[in-house]
Amino acid sequence: MSIEPARGNETRLPVSPQMALRVAMLGTFALIMFGIIFFRLWYLQILTGASAVRQISQQETRSLPVQAPRGEIKAANNQTLVGSRPTSAVQIVPSELPPGIEGQVSIYEERQKATTLMEDEAIKRLKAFQAELQSSKHRESRRQRAESHRLEVAIERVPAPRVPRLPASDRRLHSLFQRLGAVLHMPARDIDELVVRGIATTRYAPVTIRSDVGQGPRTVLLERSNEFPAVIAQPVSSREYPLGEMAAQVVGTVGAVTKEELAEGPYKGIESGAIVGQSGLEAYYDSYLRGKAGDETVHVNAANEPVGPEIAAKQPQAGYNLVLSLQPGLQYAGEKALREEIATAQAAGKPADGGAFVAINPLNGEILAMGSYPTYNPAVFTKPLSPSEAEALFGKPHEQAPVSGGRPLLNRAVQDGYPVGSTFKPIVAIGAMESGILDPYENLGGGSFVEVAGLRFHNAESTNYAATDLVKAIEESSDTYFYTVGKMEYSHGNVLQRWAHKLGIGERTGIDLPRGGEEVGTVPDEAWVKELDKLEEKCTRHNHGIPCKKYVGEPNELWTVGQNMILAVGQGSLLTTPLQMSIAYSALVDAYRTGGEATIVRPHLGKEILEPNGTLVESLNAKYKPKQRFHLNPTYVNLIFEGLHDATVGPNGTSTSVWTGWNQGLHETFGKTGTAERFGEETQAWYMSYIASEKRPIVIASTVEQGGYGAEAAAPIARAMASEWFNQSQGAGGKAKG
Repeated sequence: MSIEPARGNETRLPVSPQMALRVAMLGTFALIMFGIIFFRLWYLQILTGASAVRQISQQETRSLPVQAPRGEIKAANNQTLVGSRPTSAVQIVPSELPPGIEGQVSIYEERQKATTLMEDEAIKRLKAFQAELQSSKHRESRRQRAESHRLEVAIERVPAPRVPRLPASDRRLHSLFQRLGAVLHMPARDIDELVVRGIATTRYAPVTIRSDVGQGPRTVLLERSNEFPAVIAQPVSSREYPLGEMAAQVVGTVGAVTKEELAEGPYKGIESGAIVGQSGLEAYYDSYLRGKAGDETVHVNAANEPVGPEIAAKQPQAGYNLVLSLQPGLQYAGEKALREEIATAQAAGKPADGGAFVAINPLNGEILAMGSYPTYNPAVFTKPLSPSEAEALFGKPHEQAPVSGGRPLLNRAVQDGYPVGSTFKPIVAIGAMESGILDPYENLGGGSFVEVAGLRFHNAESTNYAATDLVKAIEESSDTYFYTVGKMEYSHGNVLQRWAHKLGIGERTGIDLPRGGEEVGTVPDEAWVKELDKLEEKCTRHNHGIPCKKYVGEPNELWTVGQNMILAVGQGSLLTTPLQMSIAYSALVDAYRTGGEATIVRPHLGKEILEPNGTLVESLNAKYKPKQRFHLNPTYVNLIFEGLHDATVGPNGTSTSVWTGWNQGLHETFGKTGTAERFGEETQAWYMSYIASEKRPIVIASTVEQGGYGAEAAAPIARAMASEWFNQSQGAGGKAKG
């Protein structure tokens, strides 16, 4: 048997009850934690594994919108007025930015308010000084002129509001702008300022940082999108304008859809950030031009970076092309002549600060040319506007729109109302004859003035005309004749006003431009004056019983015979547009050509909608049917056109000198000058003309604000356009196209 060796004595330390308890608690806690982890793993793997797989699958793809190229806008000869080219835009979505930007915006808005107050105070001081000078009977001294200049300079020197610097504590925003600036080669401060100004201008709308970036920066921003929160970099179709400023106000502009537009109106429900028409034809035909957006889908990893194979993209559908009735040669001739006549008037000492023209086919309402001055290049809207560019286009926020001049975005042919002077006389004449008030063969209006109720109504420059018939009165533009007609019409109610409306004056034309932008105008009458009386009475009550004299000169003012006489020569409170005047004359032309059948055409610029490959989608002429047809006495119409023709060729014709050398045997000319007075301004030049042709008749309306006499500033514009249209030289009569 073996004997186990003897062991030495072992020393055992006793375990205290407290230690045993702690060990037991620790073991229990470890067991519980292990159980929780095990249960969680089992839950994730067994119970929710399928759902997690689906979520992971969803997170592996991203859908990026791809904007559709907008359709082109083409002239009648298929020449491109507005095209598109592929590019990329980088925008920042304010609502997705890290916190901190709102503080900057609030400070900037406060500075904007302070700047506006400073400018208002400076303007108030200047106006007070000018009012003091006007009330003085003495001539302005050199010292006073210097003070006036100093006050004007003080307005210009009001400092523009500065964007406050981003606080150093906003590290995430600092870092974002610095990273983005490195990619776009822009200072971070410039990006910050663009974002703040953009939010202050239109809150919540994406702010464009760069509108034309290359593929390299876009790729970087897409591949490292986790480093650029709130930054959108996507392919876009940028508008381009091969002919520059031509027909700028007509074709209009595009821009990102706003929050308000998404909520209601024609753009409700389209994708946020979409580029839509904002004015002109771009807005009216947006549903055709916009196309349908596509998307591209990519795999991304957990860091939101593109990985794996590309997924087939849903291709965008390009918009349709829009073909217009505009004739490029005629449009160019009109714009050139308008600029030249404004320059000539300015050289003669006239302010001549704006103008417009319309050329229309009187048979079907096709707009052959339409222009407005001052103008702008629509390409300026393809990138963020600088403060100076924005001010040039929109004016300063505090400024009231001037009566004339400025406002290059305004389409003066459609959107501004004017008195029209003597060009209104044929409308007055046809209404008086058709109503049985006027005998066109009776001699009326002799002398240099007509006196009614102690008031004298003079001819221009108090010219002394002999009493004459209608034809001669139109040829020499006798105001005393038409003052007399206006007096006769007054005794028969609203004859003058009713016929003006019937011929389209003071009525919506229905042109294919945004409805909100068309000036309806005013044809004043007794009901109109009563409405002003009500407004004056309300204003006086708010003014604690002190007459405002804002709407009428005296309380309870009535429509008088004198006002009707002034209206009969196209003056007073009459407001209409070059487009409305062209429609009224077109109706008379139609009656002249057809033996009395007058048509109120619906003017339109759109002619055809085409697929990008040129396939016809829709012909638009059929959509713009005449608004109204009615019969006129052909004898009355012929007498009016006899007077209009004599005005261009007769010995006393107001525009005979303008048509010197024109080949009347090929195309007879008919025209009416107008010189309209506007309170506190130089007279406005007007000219209405019709050049006869069996196949290519044309009616032209032209006007120059503060340009002086119609024959001097407006009629040469029509002559230049007619020379282009019929290929007749400005000098001796030449060959015609047809």
